Amino acid sequence: MRPAEPADLEPIVEIRAVVMRPDLERLGRYDEYRVRQRLRDAFCPEHTSVIEADGTLVGSVALRPSENGHWLEHFYLSPDVQGRGMGSAVLRTLLARTDADAELVRLNVLQGSPARRLYERHGFTVETQDPVDVFMVRHHRGGEGSRLPRAHGSG
Repeated sequence: MRPAEPADLEPIVEIRAVVMRPDLERLGRYDEYRVRQRLRDAFCPEHTSVIEADGTLVGSVALRPSENGHWLEHFYLSPDVQGRGMGSAVLRTLLARTDADAELVRLNVLQGSPARRLYERHGFTVETQDPVDVFMVRHHRGGEGSRLPRAHGSG
């Protein structure tokens, strides 16, 4: 992972469109323009990391500070790298950081998305849901994670 730059926006937008399409179509909510524009409108490079494999941009993840913790957002992995443990590795890295700071993390995932299983494996539980979204939360964990050194430049 590396910090995102403004030039990373369009490649991330395209990965998002590909990754989200099946779930959005299943929910009757796919719109080719909107799926891209929502990320363009929300992109915040200072809170976003680019995920690379062999020097190629294959995904993104954002950890945005909020009033009482963080929101995990814009976590997309290109379909050709999914299922190889990369998502779990990214989550372990981010959650070690939030655990060290004793902060909770929230996210939302589309109803029926296979990504929900990944989040549940990493300790997220359902907080609320509606016909489209499932809102999940993960409280910080003590023990080993709370003793990890803080990332350089954080806090």
